[in-house]
Amino acid sequence: MKSDEARLRENVLHAVREYHDAVHAVKKEDPEGRIPYAGRVYDAEEMVRLVDAALDFWLTAGRYAASFEERLASFLGVKASLLVNSGSSANLLAFMCLTSPLLGERRICPGDEVITLAAAFPTTVAPIVQYGAVPVFVDVSLPTYNLDCSWLEQALSSRTKAVMVAHTLGNPFDVAQVIAFCRQHELWLIEDNCDALGSCYVAGGVPRLTGSFGHVATCSFYPPHHITMGEGGAVCTDDPLLRKILASLRDWGRDCTCRPGEDGRCGRRFSEKWGDLPLGYDHKYVYSHFGYNMKVTELQAAVGCAQLDKLPRFIEARKANFAVLRNALADLEDIFILPEATSGTDPSWFGFLLTVRPQSGVSREHLVTFLEQKGIQTRMLFAGNLLRHPCFDEMRRKSEGFRVVGSLENTDLIAENTFWIGVYPGMTDAMLYRMVREIRRALRP
Repeated sequence: MKSDEARLRENVLHAVREYHDAVHAVKKEDPEGRIPYAGRVYDAEEMVRLVDAALDFWLTAGRYAASFEERLASFLGVKASLLVNSGSSANLLAFMCLTSPLLGERRICPGDEVITLAAAFPTTVAPIVQYGAVPVFVDVSLPTYNLDCSWLEQALSSRTKAVMVAHTLGNPFDVAQVIAFCRQHELWLIEDNCDALGSCYVAGGVPRLTGSFGHVATCSFYPPHHITMGEGGAVCTDDPLLRKILASLRDWGRDCTCRPGEDGRCGRRFSEKWGDLPLGYDHKYVYSHFGYNMKVTELQAAVGCAQLDKLPRFIEARKANFAVLRNALADLEDIFILPEATSGTDPSWFGFLLTVRPQSGVSREHLVTFLEQKGIQTRMLFAGNLLRHPCFDEMRRKSEGFRVVGSLENTDLIAENTFWIGVYPGMTDAMLYRMVREIRRALRP
């Protein structure tokens, strides 16, 4: 027989499903309505799990967070994933873990160099600058929009310690070349997988998901991304030592590995000597790093668990939507550089990139203005060229703090001529073909 508590919970969750079906599931598509570049795709299950977690009122990371971390690691094929409060925090945590004194001579120190891209979202680069390391910027290749591996050797110096790059809009970078370069020179690889959850790269004849190649890799669960929990992110690794460092830095820098609310699971609580502290000082309050509080809430994780159930079909929808746009716009190659998957990959696309060819006589400004006026959201390729933004003004004046290898020719072309439109799972065929139709109208003389 069910307890009163169980019956009450069941009734509440049943009412939540009814509310979803009455309020959230009845919205009708407006044929001429706004077409967002991305958005939440959800059903009653997200709301039910959110309320289920709220009824527990644990609030901080709990059973849902533990389940999500285990399932995400299993999905990616890695040994550990740690939830954090955003993708930006994930990138910060991933970088900072490689500065830990526990890594000895391999740790990244202020003044060490990290190879990265200026055609990127700023939070891939910000942790490098904020710590006092030196970003070394190289160009990208078109039409993949990813790291041009031909610049890697020129970017290398005696101070290089790591490569930190993203899979651009879901298109994997050349993992084999990057890993070979990192292994040859004993460099860390930080794999920003925030825009590429579900993308595959064939390594040694075997398809593997991106996010499983770096020493550390990151994910983002902001609403436009492949799955969402509102805000949220994750850091993944196969390395037990890095996992320990990541957990410490995420949880205030503490040395203890017990979860919130646990007392003594590590078996070391009052039994050991730490630094200059008294013998038996409470291990829960021993700090081995200067850390942060980046934990996720249980409410976010509950939504994420429901989203993970949908991830496989979300991935397939993104691929299908991208294919529709690629086929429908294939005859416009004289006007646009159309996106192409990196060789040996199967991307879970985040968006559909369009670069206006300089000789075409078409301006990006005209196109994006036209599309926005028609209710079609557009986005730039993030920073375009990060070095041209105000945040780099002071560093540029001092001529220190970063290096540039080559001319960044394609990066500048992206800053001037590139934009993208959405392929998220909420897109319908009508929305996709309306975008194609309006792009063609914008090109009419």
